[in-house]
Amino acid sequence: MFGIEDFWSYALILPVALGVLLGALVLVWWERRLLGWWQDRLGPNRVGWFGSLQALADLIKLLTKDDWLPPFGDRVFFILAPVIVTAAMLLAFVVVPFTPVLVIVESNIALLWFLAMSAMAVYGVLLGGLSSNNKYALLGGLRAAAQMVTYEVFLALSILGVVMLSGSFSLIDIVENQRDGFWHFIPQAVGLVIFVIAGLAETHRLPFDLPEAEHELTAGFHTEYSGMKFGLIMAAEYVALILLCCLIVILFFGGWLGPSFLPPVVWFGVKVVIVINFFILLRAAIPRPRYDQLMSLGWKILLPLTLLNILATGAWVLATQG
Repeated sequence: MFGIEDFWSYALILPVALGVLLGALVLVWWERRLLGWWQDRLGPNRVGWFGSLQALADLIKLLTKDDWLPPFGDRVFFILAPVIVTAAMLLAFVVVPFTPVLVIVESNIALLWFLAMSAMAVYGVLLGGLSSNNKYALLGGLRAAAQMVTYEVFLALSILGVVMLSGSFSLIDIVENQRDGFWHFIPQAVGLVIFVIAGLAETHRLPFDLPEAEHELTAGFHTEYSGMKFGLIMAAEYVALILLCCLIVILFFGGWLGPSFLPPVVWFGVKVVIVINFFILLRAAIPRPRYDQLMSLGWKILLPLTLLNILATGAWVLATQG
């Protein structure tokens, strides 16, 4: 039977998708403004009030540019790659609860769905590099695949402590577990730091934008892209940033929980905006490491730390609940 819950879920799909894409568009402008303030320069300040229409102008430019297809590449996969990356990031929002009722699908394996969708994005990035038949794009695609596959391991292991404390893979259960006690960023401080580092590597955010390092690889896996396909890749990166910040808030900072003088959805939005600003300022403050240093950081430092965090959390759970 088609119930009211099913109707509510379907009704949320379009607002969530459009809201996330619009948020990515606004985030392009806000990132430039905030970085300009942080680095003592103006940033966008010509198109619209405080350059507020600059992102819209960029979107119009992308829509009207020649959508070029390289004659020497694989056209089918060249077109599919940006779609796969963007679709994987948008599909991950299906299980993100903005409040206990504002969620498209409430699932007891929501966290696993998020990890699966982040893994799917690897295929789009790799296909984009391979189908371009360009050596810089190929190197960028291979770098991206190695980086994302490597840091998926630490992304998953870093949240096992949260899963053990809450006893569930449901994102709603994880938030409710923080209602009567400490938010998880206190007992899982190590997990939070590792999750942030792994999330930066997964989303190719500075300082871990090594798959598309302009001074080495032109533009990495999207060297040959132009027009709306390039716009999809850029949108997917900002959607991934919003998704990462939503997960950080849900897993470690109590999700929509907060004093009752504001609605839960407002608390959730405020926390996500604060985390987004942190990532933007991190881009301005930390230099880019070498690729070998990034991989060594994962396997030599983060892996032992995640295993120790899991061991300590398991011992705590057994001592207090067992």
